[in-house]
Amino acid sequence: MTVAAQMLETYPKDLGGIDREKLRTCIEACVECAQACTACADACLSEELVADLRKCIRTCADCADVCDTTGRVLSRHTGYDADLTRAVLEACVAACKACGDECEQHAQMHEHCRVCAEVCRRCEQACRDLLAGLG
Repeated sequence: MTVAAQMLETYPKDLGGIDREKLRTCIEACVECAQACTACADACLSEELVADLRKCIRTCADCADVCDTTGRVLSRHTGYDADLTRAVLEACVAACKACGDECEQHAQMHEHCRVCAEVCRRCEQACRDLLAGLG
């Protein structure tokens, strides 16, 4: 059992009808994506043609920040605000899509970009799945 699953299981109150499995999946996807984007941006900085990767570095850094924030917001349930949760998830979808698109452009040349693009797509989908369940 993952830490996110354990924390959701131990939460003393009802989650207000939110699908715990979708929530767990989304939290874990956000944490994983933040890490992958941070590592990809760092790897891009180590590439010989770093100037060609400026947009990728920025997009990865932005996505990492948005995913980190989304994972943190989703981990808090006391005083739940559905409107804020929707807005954060929508921002995460947008950041993951942009980063996934950018990293895909470099995926054939840089393996770290290929991995990052895949992780971004999974996070984007997890956020979409959770959003759909919020109603």
